[in-house]
Formats: sequence, C-alpha cells, structure tokens
Amino acid sequence: MYTKIRKLVLLFFCWVLTVPAMAQNDTTKVEMADGLRANGKIYVVVMVLVTILAGVLLYVVRLDRKIGKLEKESK
Repeated sequence: MYTKIRKLVLLFFCWVLTVPAMAQNDTTKVEMADGLRANGKIYVVVMVLVTILAGVLLYVVRLDRKIGKLEKESK
C-alpha cells in the first residue's frame, strides 16, 4: 500500500511540474533570440554551446577510461 501512495505522490508532482509548460502561449516571442537570429549571431552561440558540450563529453569519456583502467589494475 505504501508503494501505491508513493507512486501517486510522484505522479502528482510530475503533473504539477508539467502544468506551467502547458500554460505557455505559442504567440509569445523571445526578442533576444529574434535579434540574435537576425544578426546571424545565434550560430555563434550554438557553436560555443556545442564546443563546450563536446569538451565535457570527451572529458567524461577519458575519465571513465582511466577509472576503468585503474579498476582493472587494482583487481
């Protein structure tokens, strides 16, 4: 019975978190994004974000390999 209550509470919180997303209107415009897109600077922002995410991903992969190697050596 306790797990059913937990599931219901979790479902309620998930529903509460999605309500603001449903309340947004499609007619709203983001002026900053429009300005960046008009000037062509949005591509610079996207490339910077892609570069940062690629760097973080490469760092995590290298770290995982090093940790795996250390785990094999310790056994």
